[in-house]
Amino acid sequence: MIALKGKDRRHLRSIGHELRPAVMVGREGLTDAVLAAIDQAHNGSELIKLKILEPGEVDRKAFAAELDERSASQVVGMVGGVLLLFRRDEDSPKISLPSESSPKV
Repeated sequence: MIALKGKDRRHLRSIGHELRPAVMVGREGLTDAVLAAIDQAHNGSELIKLKILEPGEVDRKAFAAELDERSASQVVGMVGGVLLLFRRDEDSPKISLPSESSPKV
């Protein structure tokens, strides 16, 4: 997993603004079925949105930390019950990150 810089996260959030949630999370939380749905959604896109259906009942920060740990995705943004997840496609990356194109000093 690559280490995302602040400008990378901002860039990904700007791209993800228009996305619709690809995965919904219910009361059961982060189950194996949700992890499988995340994997399947990442097969078609490096950047996906995940929506927690009942965000008041979930500690969002703990959920995001568990999601980072259990899935191969990185949480790049969180607004209310919506999280933006990024997973680099190592074989054919589709999204170029600002930190990759900036000159190394």
